[in-house]
Amino acid sequence: MSIIWSMTWKELFRKRVVLLTGLMTAVFLIAYWFIASTIGGEVRQFGLNESDPMYVIERFTRGILILSLGFFFSTFVVAFLAIFSSSSVISGEAELGVLQALMPRPLPRWKWYAGRWLGYVSFGMLYALALFSAILGIAAVHAGVPRDFGSLLIAYLLFASLVPLLVTVSMLGSTFLSGIGNGVLMTMLYGGGWLGGMIDKVASQFASLQPGGPGTGLGDSLSTISGLLSLAMPTDGLQRMMLDRLFNLSGISDLIGLRVDDMFVMLGVGSAPTPAFLGYAALYTAAAFAIGVLRFRRKDL
Repeated sequence: MSIIWSMTWKELFRKRVVLLTGLMTAVFLIAYWFIASTIGGEVRQFGLNESDPMYVIERFTRGILILSLGFFFSTFVVAFLAIFSSSSVISGEAELGVLQALMPRPLPRWKWYAGRWLGYVSFGMLYALALFSAILGIAAVHAGVPRDFGSLLIAYLLFASLVPLLVTVSMLGSTFLSGIGNGVLMTMLYGGGWLGGMIDKVASQFASLQPGGPGTGLGDSLSTISGLLSLAMPTDGLQRMMLDRLFNLSGISDLIGLRVDDMFVMLGVGSAPTPAFLGYAALYTAAAFAIGVLRFRRKDL
């Protein structure tokens, strides 16, 4: 299994998708630096002294906005890497004859599948750690950011949880579809999950669009659609949980009276699902992995 794991890493470094992800990351971080500098620089215009509590509050508020923007866009980069690095892992290698050469060897199919999974997931989570640290570092230069290690660790794990979830579903899809077809399906699934979260955020801003609100039942319909899309691909809910754990908004709001305005809500701040959603996402990933292993064991190569 460890050999398959290391082989996966070597193949990833030769793939164009990793090079493209690196270029996307560089462009994103450069743009993010200038955005953070612009937003964070507004505090200096207020003429506040650094010892003034309002200065600390304003810097932290700007930090929430900067980090929310950074994680809002960085999740797309992480998802791109997770999906397109593993979308053709089985169907693509079967077409090239690689699996036919490997499978006759004394290696159980489930070990090959698990080795591939560990390779993609470990690589993606290491990349997510680097990106998570870069976003926090840039935000810390220009504004106030959370520094509690426990909160940062939980936030990183939730941020990186996209990787095992998307890789697992992508590998499962690769047992049924070609690399291109699976990549398109995964992109649509991820987009559907994002759309479900966006519908929920937008609906929360209008009383007429909330469940049980006045009107023709549009709020109930939107809530149902949003819930189904989020259940089909729970990535957006995980990211909203990440922001909630990172900022601990409930405690901060009680302490300093910070109000979560419309802009923050649209970026996912203050709209986290219940903790049970995390358990659903874990079961979702485990079920997809188990089905993928069973499907691969029975697949004709």
